[in-house]
Amino acid sequence: MTATPLVTEATKITDAVSGPSAKGRRPRSRRPLERDKRRSTVLSIIIWLTVVYFLVPLLWLVISSTKDNGNLFTSFGLWFGSSFDFFENLGSLFTFQDGIYLRWLVNTALYAVVGSIGAAALSTMAGYALAKYRFPGSGVVFNVVLGSIMVPLTALALPTYLLFAAGGLTDTVWAVILPSLVSPFGVYLLRVYAADAVDDSLLEAARIDGASEFRAFRTISLRLLTPGIVTILLFQLVATWNNYFLPLIMLNSPKLFPVTVGLAQWQSAASAGGGAQVLFSTVLTGAFVSIIPLMIAFLFLQRFWQSGLATGGVKG
Repeated sequence: MTATPLVTEATKITDAVSGPSAKGRRPRSRRPLERDKRRSTVLSIIIWLTVVYFLVPLLWLVISSTKDNGNLFTSFGLWFGSSFDFFENLGSLFTFQDGIYLRWLVNTALYAVVGSIGAAALSTMAGYALAKYRFPGSGVVFNVVLGSIMVPLTALALPTYLLFAAGGLTDTVWAVILPSLVSPFGVYLLRVYAADAVDDSLLEAARIDGASEFRAFRTISLRLLTPGIVTILLFQLVATWNNYFLPLIMLNSPKLFPVTVGLAQWQSAASAGGGAQVLFSTVLTGAFVSIIPLMIAFLFLQRFWQSGLATGGVKG
């Protein structure tokens, strides 16, 4: 008999607490959801437009490399011609002028690989030192590096040429490799990346265990800095592979030309006419072949980015 009033009172208290809020609760407004959906749609459209902007020139290059010189100017640019002449263009590319294009390709690979590896190594050591060590003038050095990023490379081309000419290094492979070893942006990137990626407590623990500074850098820091190193390696690889102005003013011998300068000379000869044997389709095929190594390098090196992100996720 006494339980019923207690249950009734408990029910009243529960209704008094939850009833008004439950009854007065309104359904969540759909305006924020609709706003988020519209924003997502706009961002998706922008991303797809950006993808089209970057892929259309590549698509045009791939299609143009399958056309002969006649179809190149008479057919629609973004569709194939009446015949598939890619292999004929490829044969002409590697046989024209005694196959000098292959020599240009080897030169480009030499300049890009040596320059990018050297730039990544120097940037890693310099950026790591600026991030983890304090020495007199370290702030001034970093500010100078940061300021040098703002200087356009074309402004340094003439002083670089005069410097190398005084040293007798023009028209040699060193005239292209040595400037490629310097990457102020790489030093800045590694300095910022190393400051967060390498914890000071890890270095202190290594020092307590008796490890030298070089051993701590080699066994601990390098593994944590791998994504940043690969980023600099790819940036410098692409920059050196596509470099045109520096080899143009430094090199005179066609046997030392990279692909960019060599194809530009073929293009100039074809545009000038006068019975030039170079065909536009051959030049476009050479441009298409020259980007294949960069695509392979990116596909091969991106796994280091993924492993670095996975390591960072596990560490967090």
